[in-house]
Formats: sequence, C-alpha cells, structure tokens
Amino acid sequence: MSKPRLAFVFPGQGAQYAGMGKELAENYEAAAMVYAQADEIAGYKLSDLCFADPEEQLNATEYAQPALLATSMAAYEVIKQHGIKPAMMAGLSLGEYSALVASGALTFTEALPLVQTRARFMQEAVPPGQGAMAAVMGIDSDRVKEACLQTGGNVAIANYNCPGQLVISGAREAVLSAINIIKADGGRAILLAISVPSHSTLMSAAAAKLEPYLNSIAWQEPEVPVISNVNARENGAAQFSELLAQQLFSPVLWEQSVRYMMAKVDYFIEIGPGSTLSGLIKKIDRNRILGQAENIKSLEKILEKVESL
Repeated sequence: MSKPRLAFVFPGQGAQYAGMGKELAENYEAAAMVYAQADEIAGYKLSDLCFADPEEQLNATEYAQPALLATSMAAYEVIKQHGIKPAMMAGLSLGEYSALVASGALTFTEALPLVQTRARFMQEAVPPGQGAMAAVMGIDSDRVKEACLQTGGNVAIANYNCPGQLVISGAREAVLSAINIIKADGGRAILLAISVPSHSTLMSAAAAKLEPYLNSIAWQEPEVPVISNVNARENGAAQFSELLAQQLFSPVLWEQSVRYMMAKVDYFIEIGPGSTLSGLIKKIDRNRILGQAENIKSLEKILEKVESL
C-alpha cells in the first residue's frame, strides 16, 4: 500500500505562548540549533522570549512574528529528523513564511530578518488603538460583506478560516459598527486582542515598504509546493515577492487553501505552537488532521499515527 500523502501547516500570529519550543530545544539538538541561530540573527535572546517571556513581550507583533517563525522551524527540523516528509505545505499569514523556509524557497537566515521587518512595518502602519480585528461566527460571508459595506467605513473580511468562521479587519470604529450590524443579524462577533488590523487595506503602506525587502531575496523554486494565502494555489519562485506583499492587505483564503490541499493529500499535520489550525481543519473535515508537533508528547503521538497509517 502506498504511503499517505501529508500536508504540513504552520500557525500564524496568535499561536504564541511562553514556554513554546523549550522542550524540543532541550531534547533535540536540531531544535536547539535553530534557536541558537535565531538569537544570533535577531540581535537579542529570542530563545528566552519563547521559553519564558520574562519581559512579557511575546504578544507584541514585532516579537511574536520572529518567535513563531523560529519555533515553527525548530519543530519542523525535529519532525524532518524522524523522516516524515510532506507532499504539500501552507501557513496561515505569518505561517506562510515558515512554509516557504521549510520548502527551501528561502533560508531561515534570510527569513528571520525579513519577518522582523514585516512585523515592524505592520506595527508602524496604524497607530495603536486605531485598528481592530473581530472573529465572526454563525453568519454567511455574503451577509458579513454586506454588513461591512453598510458601515461606510474601512472594514472587510480578512480571513476565511473555516465554515462558519470569518475574521473582519479595519479601522476600529468601522469594525465596531460591523459587529453591531452582524449581531443584529443574528451572527456572533468577538473583538480580538490584536492591535494591528492585518489583511486590511490599512496595511497597504506596510506592503509598499516591505516590497523592496521581498524583492531582494534570492527566491528558489520550492522543493514542496506551498499554497499561498492570496490565491489558494501553489506558485513559482517568481511570484513569491508579489504574493507576500499582497498578503498583508488581502484576505487569507485559509478554508479555500485547505480544501484545495484536501484534493491532493490524505492528512494534515500542524507544525509549531498551538492547535489553532488543527481546530479549523477539523471544522472542514474532522478525519483529516493527525494532530500537531510542538512538544515531546504531541510529537510522539504524531509519530505513532504516521507509523500506523
């Protein structure tokens, strides 16, 4: 019987937590080496931030993004050591950078400074308190689009996460108005604890500033197809700069990406901190997610499951 085809998926901002990656770094040299490299490139002890977060900085965009990239790559190096290979990859927002590194499209030493720059430009693009994001449940996307238009302000769908779950993003007042309209329509909406209105047109200036940095990367053809958030398809090296710039102000087509991959792979493994993506994929098809690889226990479970397939 042929081996099952696997997709690796990498989490985005919001998945971070103090203590992430610590166990893997203590038990696997491959993971420890990623963090040692990250500390050197970042110019500060990024590993301390991941393992303990002594200054409570981990939730700030400029620290969360490089920390998540490093932790996802540490977990990836460990799972790779066990001989588990993907047929396809994707990442949610920031996670797309992890997928591109894992696929060989760029190196970790190129990606970490790039992600630090991305985070800084995103943070600078909108003054604190002026942007907002909200999760929306129990209402269809056409009605959410209508609610956003009704506000007359800058708010739109930012993420198509899974059936019945969207995220809206934009100017704070417009997001609050849209929440009220959605609730009046019988939907549910919760303001997210995120200061940066990601994947909204308010990020256009950040995208324009990031573009020269993206263009300076010597992109390689990926060894494994990476599905883009922007078009829910695999793309060649020539498209990466443009797609990653667009990604900042375009909706994340996560549900569409997962459905596209489901036609080509058998199972999904979430690589990196948390289980957010596992939860979203379960809402699309609960039998297709094997679990996540983020610590010893979850890794052992994954290895057992892959072995038994």
